[in-house]
Amino acid sequence: MRATSHAVADVGQTTLGKLSRQGAPPAPLGRAGPISSFRLLPDAAFAFDARISLARNAENTLDVQYYHIANDDVGLLLLRELRDASERGVRVRLLVDDLYTAGEDELFATLDAFPTVEVRLFNPLPSRAGSLEARLLMSLPDFRRINHRMHNKMLLADNSFAVTGGRNIANEYFMRSTAANFIDMDVVSNGPVVREMSVAFDRYWNSEHAWTIRHIVPTRLAPEAAQARFNELARRARPDVPIQPRDSLGQVPVGQEFATGKVRRYWAPARFYADDPDKIERNAQAAFAGSVSEHALAAFGSARRTARIYSPYFIPGPKGMQMLWANRMRGVETEVVTNSLGATDEPLAYAGYERYRAEMLRAGVIIHEIAPDYTARSGHFGNFGKTISRLHGKVAFIDDERIFIGSMNLDHRSATLNTEAGLLIESRDLMADYLSVLSAKRAHPGYRLQLAPDGRRTQWVELDERGANVVHEDIPGEFLWLRLKNWLLLPLVGEELL
Repeated sequence: MRATSHAVADVGQTTLGKLSRQGAPPAPLGRAGPISSFRLLPDAAFAFDARISLARNAENTLDVQYYHIANDDVGLLLLRELRDASERGVRVRLLVDDLYTAGEDELFATLDAFPTVEVRLFNPLPSRAGSLEARLLMSLPDFRRINHRMHNKMLLADNSFAVTGGRNIANEYFMRSTAANFIDMDVVSNGPVVREMSVAFDRYWNSEHAWTIRHIVPTRLAPEAAQARFNELARRARPDVPIQPRDSLGQVPVGQEFATGKVRRYWAPARFYADDPDKIERNAQAAFAGSVSEHALAAFGSARRTARIYSPYFIPGPKGMQMLWANRMRGVETEVVTNSLGATDEPLAYAGYERYRAEMLRAGVIIHEIAPDYTARSGHFGNFGKTISRLHGKVAFIDDERIFIGSMNLDHRSATLNTEAGLLIESRDLMADYLSVLSAKRAHPGYRLQLAPDGRRTQWVELDERGANVVHEDIPGEFLWLRLKNWLLLPLVGEELL
């Protein structure tokens, strides 16, 4: 039987607790909800620094919830920080979805051997095989259950500060991959909204779907030997790369702010949404009702002037198309930025989006697709080196005054199969900060889509090196085999699994 535990409320005397109250406005409530503080983290190195700095400054508790923590440099560096916090006496609760833990039982089980660390796996697969493919194949009899995953991403320190957003913990989310890296977005929060996050974390942690790893992977090592083995595994991580003095928003690293005691942030009303962990047991209609995805669509549909939506996998479905057409009828300018076929890491998701692309254009939606090489060359979203760029951020800007940021993709899987979390923040200052950078750099993601003269086919418009338009009559790039594979597989998989 699993032991229940809860967030520690009395953290006011911790360093982070004191910092969280610094400069707080006297009014506890705003028109749209409790007043909390926020800072966007568009730059990968700064987003990683924020997580490491929260772990290093925690004195009481660390609650960490992720869909994927990889056994690579970034994953090992964060797990080492959790170990170090434990050795300072910090209680560490680590909840990881079990889909991508293939072959990593030893890593997580030996971390669990430290006295104040507990690791739990969400909705574990019946197979503990060493590869994802083998695990899925051996778990097929239980497919209906394991097809539902915990997609949330959250790190909370001393129930005072939190980092949430789109990034998992792996090299490609922090510009450390040698092949492809993601454009993403996180936000640092503190104030009442963090306590809402803690309540949500507790619901997942104490859920019947969260299994203590020692009950799944019993270790034969004594605690001291298991700890030594973890230290040996974690030692493989390369040292972190140097961080620039300021990010693209002109902000210094979060760790530097904690060291000086001067935290730059915007105070604003906000709402935090988190799916119920029992969502994974419900049918599609019941799962969507009250979900993070439903709240996100409602926010986009409440726009009065503009809705700019960034989503790596955009499959609107009937409900999404209804929102897009309603925006058109109300005169709202809707823009969608998603991945091109050359940039996406989920080609089948692109095939699902492809079904709606022309209708979206007819509904007046402005569509941009991330180009794998142009975006990397432009330098607008980070230093990609020789790697390709892919969008992974899940963020929307509504009427230049509200931001919706979270873990959910705009597809059927996030809406009805997976659990998600998201924040709706009302802040003109936060919005202006980010939009000023985009405007100053004239960031262009790669391709702008338009309807061909016949009103049925799609054209891709790209800027050449001289700034002239180049019109592609078909998807740019050589993807004949990939498109054929999508054409064959999509009817078998079905949009309900994407």
